Amino acid sequence: MAHRATRRTALSTTDSPALVLGDRDLAAPLHAAGAPVTLVSRPTDIARYSRYVSRWLADPRPDDDALAATLLAAARLGRQPAVLFYQQDDDLLFVSRRRRELAPDLRFVIASADLVEKLVDKAAFQDLAAQVGLPVPCGRVLDLTGPLPATAELSFPLLVKPLRRESSWDSASAAKAAVVRDGRQLDDLVRRLDGRHARVIVQQPIDGPESRIESYHVYVDATGQVAAEFTGRKLRTYPRSLGHSTAVVTTDAPDVVRVGRDVVDRLALTGVAKLDFKRGADGRLWLLEINPRFNLWHNVGAAAGVNIPATVRADLLGRPRPRRAAARPGVAWCHVKPDLLSAREEGTSVGSWLRWAVACETRSGLDPADPMPHLVGKLAVPLYRRIRRRPERPDGT
Repeated sequence: MAHRATRRTALSTTDSPALVLGDRDLAAPLHAAGAPVTLVSRPTDIARYSRYVSRWLADPRPDDDALAATLLAAARLGRQPAVLFYQQDDDLLFVSRRRRELAPDLRFVIASADLVEKLVDKAAFQDLAAQVGLPVPCGRVLDLTGPLPATAELSFPLLVKPLRRESSWDSASAAKAAVVRDGRQLDDLVRRLDGRHARVIVQQPIDGPESRIESYHVYVDATGQVAAEFTGRKLRTYPRSLGHSTAVVTTDAPDVVRVGRDVVDRLALTGVAKLDFKRGADGRLWLLEINPRFNLWHNVGAAAGVNIPATVRADLLGRPRPRRAAARPGVAWCHVKPDLLSAREEGTSVGSWLRWAVACETRSGLDPADPMPHLVGKLAVPLYRRIRRRPERPDGT
C-alpha cells in the first residue's frame, strides 16, 4: 500500500528512528537524546512541522490494519531497528492489542496486555484496586441504561467519570469529569450524555483544588527494576476544576515516590507509567488513575534531568542509559493559550502570567524555541481545511 510521507531531513540510516504516535512533547525529549523522530499523525497536526521532527507519516486510523502496515513499513526502511513510542489511550490500546504483530520489526516497552486493559477501563481499575489494596477513593459503576438509584442510596456530592476518555464525553462536559451535588444534577448530566455512555463510574470526590494533584512518573525495566523516576504537581488546568493540565512543575516529593513504588510493585507493572494522586487535607495521597504510556510530562521531566523516553530507547537498543540523576524540582511546563485563560480565571494579571510563562523551561502551543507549528497552525492548516471542504466541480476537478 502507499504511504504518504514528508521529509525535511533524509531518513537516517546510521541511527535508529523513533516512531512517535504522539505530539511534540514526546518528540522533544527524543530529539534531545539524538533520536531522529518520525511523527505519525493526522495531516492537520501542526506538530509535524516542529523542529524536533525529522519525518512525518500520515496516521490512517480508524483503519488499525493500515496503521500497523504503515509502522511496519517504516521500520523496515532503515538499517537500524526502529523504536515505537505511544502517547494517548488509543495509541496504547493499539500497540497492546497488536503487540505480537508489531514486535518482530519494532522495539517498544509496554505493560502486560491484561494490565493495560484494566488500567484503561476505570470500572476494571476500580475492581483491580480493591483486589490488591490500592489507595483509591470509594466508588462504583453506575448503569445509565436503567432507572437511576434513588438519591438516598448515594452520598452526594459525587464525582462522575467516563469509563474511558472519549469525545462523546467531551461534547457533554468541558471537564474530564463532573461533580453532581444532588439527584437533579445527576439526571441533567445523564440527559446531556444522551445515551452515549451506558455506564459511568461514580466516586466520592477528594476536596481541594487541582493543584493538589501530584504525579509519579516511572520507567520499570524488563527485570522489574526502577530505571528512571520523578515526581510533579499540577499548577493549573482548563477548565480550572477537573480540566486538562495547562501548567505543571516538577517536585521533590519522597512520599509520592514511596507510595508510587508500592503501587507499581503491587501491580507488577513494567514499562512506563504515570500515577496521579490527589493529596487530601490531612496529607494522605489518594490514587486517582494510572496511565501506562508516555505523556506530556516527559518533556518537562527531560528538562529537569530525567529523560524517560531516552532511557527506554537506550535499553531497547542495548546502549548505555543516560546518567541516573534526581529530577530538579521547580522545572515548569505550560500550554500557553489555555494556561493564560486559566490564570486569568484565577485572578492572575496578564503581566504576572507572562513573566511566569517566559521563565518556563518547556511549553506547548506558542513556543519561541519552536515557532513553526504555531505559524503553520495560523496559516496553512486553515487553508488545508478549506481546500478539503471545497466541493468538486462538474468536470470532476
